[in-house]
Amino acid sequence: MRTRMCRTTTPAGHDAWIVTDYDTVRDLLSDTRLGLTHKDPEQAARLSNSVIFGRPREPTPTDAQDHTRMRRLLGQRFSVRRLAAFEPRVRELVDGLLDELAAASKPADFHRIVSFPLPALVISDLLGVPFAHREQFRQWSDEAADMHDHARSTHGCTELEGYISDTVKQRLREPGDDLLSDLVAAHRAEPEGFTLEKVIGLGMTLLFAGHETTVTAIDTGAVLLATNPGQRAVLGEAEQLPDAVEEILRGSLPRANYFATPEPDDIGGALPRWANTDLEVGGVTIREGEMVLLGLAHANVDEKFVGDYQGFDVARHPNRHLTFGHGAHFCAGAPLARLELQILFAGVVRRFPGFSLAVPVEELEPRADLLTGGLKSIPVTW
Repeated sequence: MRTRMCRTTTPAGHDAWIVTDYDTVRDLLSDTRLGLTHKDPEQAARLSNSVIFGRPREPTPTDAQDHTRMRRLLGQRFSVRRLAAFEPRVRELVDGLLDELAAASKPADFHRIVSFPLPALVISDLLGVPFAHREQFRQWSDEAADMHDHARSTHGCTELEGYISDTVKQRLREPGDDLLSDLVAAHRAEPEGFTLEKVIGLGMTLLFAGHETTVTAIDTGAVLLATNPGQRAVLGEAEQLPDAVEEILRGSLPRANYFATPEPDDIGGALPRWANTDLEVGGVTIREGEMVLLGLAHANVDEKFVGDYQGFDVARHPNRHLTFGHGAHFCAGAPLARLELQILFAGVVRRFPGFSLAVPVEELEPRADLLTGGLKSIPVTW
């Protein structure tokens, strides 16, 4: 196995290692010698000035137990049975947004009408928080993900935390059939291990991650389908949709060009980790405390993984991309994201056969200041 890694500089101006080949990135995603904690977080290298994923946290004795509990709770809510029961609601939400798109004047902004509201609708339903507050979610999420303005990021996180805290207090008084109520019930069963602070922290993470990352994936899919009519035509067959969605997800990590090979030190789409001991990777010694960036975007276009053609191919199968991670930290919300994307893009292909960009793709403006990437607007016609 040929390991590819080099030194790079993060947006915060700190030194880090970046690993870019598929096999090594996949292996390190499961390596317990790397994690999200650091013995001295204030002195550690930072990815960015964002509070979200920008810096490590201090380890606690309950980290392993907390992770196991979180996986168990989310696994129950995102089980095949629960998602099958939730699917009609997702279809209803998708149909409503596509009705709005169809009624809009051309060109219409796909990001504003569809990409942003759909994940907000879905995660609001799932958590049990009012979708009427979606504009606040948008503002707070964008603030929290700001890579450069730490004060703005802190404000967004504080507001999200306060909002979830108020909702959790309501669920303590009046539980419902939603994910926050599930978390409150788990707190009641284990109040000392799963404190209210941990309930609020997990709820905040779910609200942010379940919304922001899916927005980016939808933006990616819209652009790829709008600019590849030949590939889009293949999706008339329903059995092709799962493969198409995996290919969209493979290209949905923040980067300048969806399927172009990034520069070796390009950190777009990279996950930050910190070494909790000295370790050797590809003949290089990484010292305890150093930052290691796992280049998911690089890995997803590695020739060993994709073969001779790294571009958009809705028939690519199998497609073991690393967008959702790998191993014990594989994204718990992946089944829900896949469900949203499959239902949405099936509807787009069916209802908008002439779906295309209304401007050259080069004119699309990325949300470059946000960790999650995505686009500011996507003018489309059909």
